[in-house]
Amino acid sequence: MRAFFTTISIALALVPSARAAESEVFPAPVYVTLQAANAVEVLPAGATWEGLDGAHYNAISPDGTRLLVSSKNTNNVYVVDTGTGKTLATFDIGATPQGVAIGPRGQWGLAVSAGTDALAVIDLENLKIAKTIKVGKIPHNARFSGDGRLAYITLQGGQSVAVVNMQTLAKVKEIPVPGLHGPHNLDISADGSVLWIRGVAGKVAAVNIETGEQLALIEVGSGHAGIDVIPGGRYVFTGAIADDIVSVIDSKSFELIKHIDVGPGSHGVRASRDGRWVYVGMTSTDEVTVIDTQSLEVVRQIPTQGQLPFWISVVGNN
Repeated sequence: MRAFFTTISIALALVPSARAAESEVFPAPVYVTLQAANAVEVLPAGATWEGLDGAHYNAISPDGTRLLVSSKNTNNVYVVDTGTGKTLATFDIGATPQGVAIGPRGQWGLAVSAGTDALAVIDLENLKIAKTIKVGKIPHNARFSGDGRLAYITLQGGQSVAVVNMQTLAKVKEIPVPGLHGPHNLDISADGSVLWIRGVAGKVAAVNIETGEQLALIEVGSGHAGIDVIPGGRYVFTGAIADDIVSVIDSKSFELIKHIDVGPGSHGVRASRDGRWVYVGMTSTDEVTVIDTQSLEVVRQIPTQGQLPFWISVVGNN
C-alpha cells in the first residue's frame, strides 16, 4: 500500500517541474559520482567524465574549477579539472578511501583513508600530499569550518568526531557523540556552532561545537546517508540508503519536520547554492531526485547516465 501512495505522491509532485526552468532548478553545476560506471556526471549538462575507478565521494572547490573524487575500488583519490573533465593528479592515500573535502580557500583538500585510520592533506595548488595525519579508528568523512582553520572528521569506529587544526596540520581533540552508532557523514550549521552528524543506523545527532554538548538525537530513515544543512540554515536534509525517504529537520528546534517519499536507496544529499533545491542520489533507481525546499515535495527525477549515483557536490554549497 505504501508503494502505491509513494507513486501517486511523486507523480503529483512532478507536475510543478514543467513550470520550473532548468536554469532555476540548476543555478550552478551539480557533480554526481556514478560508482558502478567509474564516472562523474555533470548536471544539467549531462556530460560524463570516465576513468574514475569506483567514483565514490566527491567535493568541488569554491571556485568550481577542481573536483576531488575518491575511489571505492582502489586506494586512489583523483583531482579533476572541471573545465576539461581531465584528471590532473592521482594520489594513493592508503586503503579504503572514503570522504573528501576542499577548504573554503581552495588550497587544501582532505581525503579519508578508513583502512589506515588516517587523513591525507592534499596541496591542491602544487598537486601533492602535504601530510598524512592519524585521526582515529575508521574515519569516514570530513568537513571544514567556515574559516578553514579546523577540519572535523567522523570516526565510524567509535562515537566521536576528530578535530584537526589546519594551520599546524595536527589532530587536536575529539568531540564525543554519545548515542550515535557509527558517526558517518556530517555538516556544520550556517553560523558554525553546531555539528550535524549522520550515523549508520538511522539517527542524526546535533552537537554544540564549542562545548561538546549533545543538543539532540533524532530518528531518521534506516541505514546511512549524506546530510546537508541547506544554505540559509533553515533545514537539515538527510537520506536513508536502506529506506525510501529523505528526512527534513528544523535546524533551530531540532524537530523532525517531514519524511519525503523519494523511492529506495537515497544517499548523497546536497542543496543548490541558493538553498531552493535539494538533489538526492538514488542508488537503487539510478536517478537524481530534486526536492523543492519551499514545498518540501519532489519536483523532478532525472535518470543518470550510469549506475549507482552515490554522492553529490554542488558549486557554492560544498
